[in-house]
Amino acid sequence: MLSRLAALPRRTALAISAVPVLALVGVTVFAPLPFAVAQPGSTEDVLGDHKGEQVITVEGAPTRPTKGKLLMTTIAATAPDTEVDLGDVVDAWFRTDRAVLPREAVYPTGDTTEEIEKHNRGEMRKSQDDAVAAALNYLDESPKDVRVELQMEDVGGPSAGLLFTLGIIDKLDGDGSGGDLTGGRTIAGTGTITADGKVGPVGGVALKTQAAGRDGASVFLVPKPECADAKSELPDGVRLIPVTTLDGTVDALRALDKGGKVPSC
Repeated sequence: MLSRLAALPRRTALAISAVPVLALVGVTVFAPLPFAVAQPGSTEDVLGDHKGEQVITVEGAPTRPTKGKLLMTTIAATAPDTEVDLGDVVDAWFRTDRAVLPREAVYPTGDTTEEIEKHNRGEMRKSQDDAVAAALNYLDESPKDVRVELQMEDVGGPSAGLLFTLGIIDKLDGDGSGGDLTGGRTIAGTGTITADGKVGPVGGVALKTQAAGRDGASVFLVPKPECADAKSELPDGVRLIPVTTLDGTVDALRALDKGGKVPSC
């Protein structure tokens, strides 16, 4: 092929050479790529209700009325069977309200929508169990005496663990001195939680801060390793508080309400 092209006039040879290049570009543009496109998702107040039912219900201990909100945040990503091509990637790349993520980062297990939804529901149930354990451990309450149920099974994944835990604490004990843990504010955040109170990173934080700002939050609780990501597209009027443990998170919220020293990213 090269020897034949060499024998042709330069303009003709360039035109013929461009044909396979253009074909390759065309295939690349329309071929599916191993990515997902995500955007800010919904938020849910764990101190309120979800589909007509209280998110947090408690038996075996008195609960207190709460003011303010604790918003768990989510991202909305293309479905696992949605084909993402180069045009989608380029469009998302230049928008602050979109993110291009490796498909395995969004859907780490399963090949079908049903498999992934089943996995995410399992992760959510485990997250809720850990949140209950973390809250009761923090309050020195026994699960034999106090039963907590969480109603949010249709929002998958483990990233609401921290907010569930804070909601339980606020319902049972507030700030520990008669006030609200939120201080009456709308506080959003994200982060996994372990039964012993360690907060873990979750991903998609820049998009979640946008969801928080859109829905009226003035504070966003972010796992400390994700501070840089959270700052990258932080909406005006939203204050970041980095957290690593449940104890530290509660201390920061108390300090915020009383004008004390609060950690920052």
